[in-house]
Amino acid sequence: MNRFLLLVIGSVLIFGTMVQAQESLTTRNRGAIRLYEEARNHYGLGQHNEAIAALQRAIDRDSDFIEAYLVLGDIYNRQREFAKEAEVLKKAVAIDSTFFPTTMFNIGVASFNAGDYAESILWLERYRWYFSDDRSAERVKQWLDRARFAVEASENPYEIELISLGEKVNSDYDEYWPSVTADEQTLVFTVLVPRNPGLFAERNLPRTSMYFQEDFYVSHRGADGQWQTREPLPGSINTDGNEGAQALSADGNWMFFTACGRSDGRGSCDIYFSQRAPEGWSEPVNLGMPVNTPYWESQPTFGADGKTLMFVSNRPGGRGGKDIWQATVQHINRDGVPVFGDVRNLGPNINTTKDENSPFLHHDNRTLYFASEGWPGMGGMDLFVSRKGDDGVWRVPVNLGVPINTPGDEIGLVINARGNRAYFASDGREEDQTSKNIYMFELPPPIQPSPVLYVAGRVYDIETGETLPADFELKDISTGNLIVSTQSNRFSGKFLVVLPVGGQYAFKAEHPGYMFYSGHFDLFGDHPLDSPYQLDIGLQPIRKGVSMTLENIFFGIDSYRLESQSKVELDGLVRFLADNKEVRIMIGGHTDNVGNAAYNQRLSENRARSVYNYIIEQGVDTSRLEYKGFGMDQPIADNATEAGRAKNRRTEITIL
Repeated sequence: MNRFLLLVIGSVLIFGTMVQAQESLTTRNRGAIRLYEEARNHYGLGQHNEAIAALQRAIDRDSDFIEAYLVLGDIYNRQREFAKEAEVLKKAVAIDSTFFPTTMFNIGVASFNAGDYAESILWLERYRWYFSDDRSAERVKQWLDRARFAVEASENPYEIELISLGEKVNSDYDEYWPSVTADEQTLVFTVLVPRNPGLFAERNLPRTSMYFQEDFYVSHRGADGQWQTREPLPGSINTDGNEGAQALSADGNWMFFTACGRSDGRGSCDIYFSQRAPEGWSEPVNLGMPVNTPYWESQPTFGADGKTLMFVSNRPGGRGGKDIWQATVQHINRDGVPVFGDVRNLGPNINTTKDENSPFLHHDNRTLYFASEGWPGMGGMDLFVSRKGDDGVWRVPVNLGVPINTPGDEIGLVINARGNRAYFASDGREEDQTSKNIYMFELPPPIQPSPVLYVAGRVYDIETGETLPADFELKDISTGNLIVSTQSNRFSGKFLVVLPVGGQYAFKAEHPGYMFYSGHFDLFGDHPLDSPYQLDIGLQPIRKGVSMTLENIFFGIDSYRLESQSKVELDGLVRFLADNKEVRIMIGGHTDNVGNAAYNQRLSENRARSVYNYIIEQGVDTSRLEYKGFGMDQPIADNATEAGRAKNRRTEITIL
C-alpha cells in the first residue's frame, strides 16, 4: 500500500534543491536531509534495505524527523513487516499527531496485519473519533469489523494438528497447491523447481522465473497408507515454463491447470486441459473461449458432477479485482476435450469488491471453499466456506477461523471426499523451515462439507474382456436431477463416480452397441463412510436373446401402478430405444413366491404392461415392443430370504 508516498514522497520529488527540501521537511538538520534524500533514491530503485539503513541514520541525526518515520513505515509495509511498520508510525504520531492524521488509521491496519487485533481496534477507534469524515467512515468501519471479528475468532480457536506429508512429498523446494482424487489415492501438486539446483544450494535466490520454474509432481498412497516418493508428472504437461494451480477431476482422469505467456494463450494466463493416457498425461489443450479471454484466468476447480468448472478471472463484469466464475460443460468433442459455456459470476454472496481466489468445489457439489481478502478475516487472504441452498444460491461465507487462518495469506485448501480431512500448503509451520510444505489436518465438524462415497471399477466387454470406455449418469430418483455425468478413462476403462450420502440414485453406464448397465444405490440413513463400492461392469453386446434387469422400476406392494421414482429408468430406456432404432424388446415382469401362482402371474403381467404403456406414451412404436408376465417361475435368488425375494421382484428387458 503506497499510502504515504502518494502524499509526501510524491510531492518531495519535485523539490530540486536542498533549500526547497529544508523548507518543506520537519527537520533543519542538513545531514538528516541528505540521508533522507539518499533513502528516497534507494527506494525509487527498489533497494529497500539500503533505504531503511539511510532512514535510520537520518533519524539518528534528528529523532523528530517525522517524514523519515513515515517513509520507513511505508517501506516496512511493502516488505510485509507490519509490526515494524506500526512501531515506527507510532513514533511519528508521538511527535505530532496532526501532521498526517491518516497515520493513526495506518497504524490500525498495520497492527491488524501483524495479528495484534486489540491494538488495531484501539488505533482505528482513535482515528474514527478524531479525524474520520464521511469519505473515510465506511472504510474505517470495515476495518473495525474485521478487527473485532479477528478478536472473537482468536478467542475461540479450533484444535488442529498439522501433519506434514513427509519427506517423500516435501523438500527444501516450495511445494504447494495440492489436489487429490476422491479415493484419496493420488496426490498432484506444484513444485517450484530451481533451474540451477547447485546455485540454489549455494545462496537464497529470488523466486522469479529467471531462477525457478513451476512443475507438477505426483505421489500415490501406498498399501501402508503413506504417500510414496514423488515423481514428475508423466506425459506432456511439464515444460521449461510455468505450470501450476491445477485441479484433478474426482476420478483423476482429467486435469485443469494454469499456464501463462504461452503462444496459444488468449490472455496473460489461461486455463488448460489434459487427460490421463497410457503414456502419462496428454498434450495440454487451451480451453479457449468463453473460459479464457484476453484477461487473466487461473486457479480452476472441477466439480465431481462432471459438468461444473469454477475459476478465477479479472475479466469485466465482476464485482472486484479478481472474482470466482463458473462455466458448464456443453459437450465433449471427438478428442475427449470438454467444451464449456454458460459462464457466469458467482455473485455477491461469494465475490467482493476485493480479490477472491483458490476456489475448491467439494465432491458434494454443494460446498465451496475459497480465499478472500474482502470478507472479514484474520489478515490478508483468509479461507472461507459457503454452502449452496436448495434454491441453488450460495450462502454468505463463513471464515474457517483460527488457526487455519492467520494474519498472513492462506490459499489452496482442498478436502477429501469424506469431508473430514483437509490438505493445504504453508510455510513457517516447523522449526528451521523456510520453504512451503504440504500438510493435512482433521477438519473441524462445523466447517466440514457433506460426506460422499464413491463407486469405482472398470468397464469391459462381458464376452471378450476388452476394455470399453463408457458414459455414466447418476440421477436422484426422487427428483430426476442429474447428479453426475462423467466418463470412464478412454484407455483403461476405469471409472470413479461419487455418491452423495443421503439419497437414492439410479446409476447408468453405457457404450454404443451395448446394453446399458442399470444400478441402484440407496444411501439414506447411516452408511459407513469407509466402505466405498467396488464394481466392475461387464456390458453385453446388443443382439437377440440378451436380457438385463431394470434396477430402478418400482411398484407398490400388490400394485402394478408405476411409482414416480421409476421415471428416471423408464426415460433412460426410451433414450436407449431412440439411439438403437433397429432394436425390438420384450418387457418381462417377475415376482417372488409370496401368494399363489395365478395371482403372481396376473401381477407380473400387469406390471410388464404398465412399463409397456409408459414407453408407448413416449412415442415408441408398438411394433418394437412386447410384454409378458412370468410370475414366480423364474427366480434368480433364494425366496427364503427378504433380500432374495426383493431380487426376484424385477422387471427385465430382452432383445427380440
